[in-house]
Amino acid sequence: MRLLYDLGIGFYVLILRLLSPFHTKARLWVRGRSGIFEKIAQALEKDIKPIWFHFASLGEFEQGRSVMEQIRKKYPQEKILITFFSPSGYEIRKNTALADYVFYLPVDTARNAKKFLALVQPKFAVFTKYEYWYHYFRELKRRGTPLFLVSAIFREEQIFFKWYGGFFRRILKDVSFFFTQNIDSVYWLKAIHIKQAGLAGDTRFDRVAALVKQRRTITEVERFIGQTQEVLIGGSTWPEDEQLFEQWRMQSPNWKVILAPHEIDEQHLTNIQQRFPDALFFSRFSTYADELIADAKLLIIDNIGMLSSLYGYGKMAYVGGGFGVGIHNTLEAATYGIPVLFGPKYAKFQEAKDLIEIGAGFSVGNVQEFRAVLHALTDPQKYSTSSVNARAYVQEKAGATQIVMKYLEAQQLLS
Repeated sequence: MRLLYDLGIGFYVLILRLLSPFHTKARLWVRGRSGIFEKIAQALEKDIKPIWFHFASLGEFEQGRSVMEQIRKKYPQEKILITFFSPSGYEIRKNTALADYVFYLPVDTARNAKKFLALVQPKFAVFTKYEYWYHYFRELKRRGTPLFLVSAIFREEQIFFKWYGGFFRRILKDVSFFFTQNIDSVYWLKAIHIKQAGLAGDTRFDRVAALVKQRRTITEVERFIGQTQEVLIGGSTWPEDEQLFEQWRMQSPNWKVILAPHEIDEQHLTNIQQRFPDALFFSRFSTYADELIADAKLLIIDNIGMLSSLYGYGKMAYVGGGFGVGIHNTLEAATYGIPVLFGPKYAKFQEAKDLIEIGAGFSVGNVQEFRAVLHALTDPQKYSTSSVNARAYVQEKAGATQIVMKYLEAQQLLS
């Protein structure tokens, strides 16, 4: 199985190299790793042992952000090094003030893992949720470097719990401690004889709970909204979500809509403009006349980093991704105390199931269901209950970061 794993990694790299001349993300992925060890060696200060955080992409960064913020606040002398697997994480957060160093993660091979860890010499490593790399985990274990999984979550259908999953179970055994999102994950780990796990919760709740206080004012959005009360925020949308909006808007002329697409490459933005010819674009806002802004009903956010503040302007939110591989971050919207809608593919997301159960989240599979939910929420009592429950849910679930910090401090890993 080790051979198959290595062959799979090699094949994945080959495919990306072949795609790189034609695909922006593949090109960034390949270029970002070119000469990576020289970049790391030149950037690192001598005789330091940074804390290494690794994130798959931007969503995982947000998941680990609250832990980094606490370390920065309480232990400012500690150095933090971040690696990303995906360009969508690295390119957006490569200049984050939370880290002293930010790099792409070199490909998971035995040689790369040894070379990377010999260069970095981390005090300990923190991975989030789903990231499991065989060679990096093996090398961390061999070097005696503690490795922690934060906001880890496990389900019965995962390969770790199948009869043929022995190789992947061995990867888990290299982890020093799992901070899990739910108690079921602890039980599943115990079922495969992994006892170094405990319930902490999801660190994203701590991050989003603070968003309301940290929310920034966006003058352009306020001008666009004006005095309108019916504002719907569509966050991290994909073409399938945008098609739903297109169908819904034909019979909903009174709503003002703000769409923040998940991908803002030129092709996607061109498709959006063709789908919504009446839309204004945030990057061109200064070119629009006041009368046009006042009359406009749709604003497209064609940049990254505003969504967590945008939800604060909405009466309701729709979170994209639910017609594809899975929904994006519903908690960023729920923390503002607004109902949250999303597509049908939410089964892997505990927070979405929880929001549905308390009447703060709503899954829609087509435009008819979309309209029905929005109509039902015109009832003041239903809307109020949904809003209150959304905000309360986030506040009640916060606290995972403090559990992680207390553990690290008890292990005398922070000083």
